[in-house]
Amino acid sequence: MIASEARPLVVVKLGGGLSAIPGALETASAGVSELARRSRVVVVPGGGPFADAVREFDRRIGLSDDAAHWMAILAMDQYAHVLAERIERAALVEEPGGIGAALEAGRVAVLAPYRWMRSADVLPHTWQATGDSVAAFVAGALDAAHLVLVKPGEGPAEKMVDRCFAEVVPAGLPWTITGWQRLGECFGSVVVQSDHQAGQRQDGGDPEPEHPAD
Repeated sequence: MIASEARPLVVVKLGGGLSAIPGALETASAGVSELARRSRVVVVPGGGPFADAVREFDRRIGLSDDAAHWMAILAMDQYAHVLAERIERAALVEEPGGIGAALEAGRVAVLAPYRWMRSADVLPHTWQATGDSVAAFVAGALDAAHLVLVKPGEGPAEKMVDRCFAEVVPAGLPWTITGWQRLGECFGSVVVQSDHQAGQRQDGGDPEPEHPAD
């Protein structure tokens, strides 16, 4: 294993939509574990079915923008627990201070982002800001070497991220979009290409619908 201080920091956002595809969550979790052998890894969860429940409640009953926003972020915390149970050597962390400790111990830091996002409150309170923007903020705050967004499907980059992403992702931060079936190829590229072109996605294909906090 590469010495910790020499390993790049990669933020990986795992879309909640993976949970709806047979085998996708297991493949993504195994891919993250493999990446962690060569890089320090922080995982940011999507919202998946937990965020879907918030959106459905908002549609049927109605919520304020503030309530819907924070409930959707809390949904990401729930999905973080799912991921932390499935990723080898994962540690669930709830605040920035816990990330460094987990990485120093050689663990994969799976972030439950509610506490950090509530304190920072940097995103607009709208369904247009999803887990993609949360991941972009986290990657920038941690000065990550790369941000990888893992999606249920593939397609044009501008159609695969939320509408707030471009305003949140730091200038110059390399980021990649990949479908879950191409994780091995993508993660290998991330490790060996530290000067990866910002905003490049991994491959083409037809996009699949995303969950609201994905």
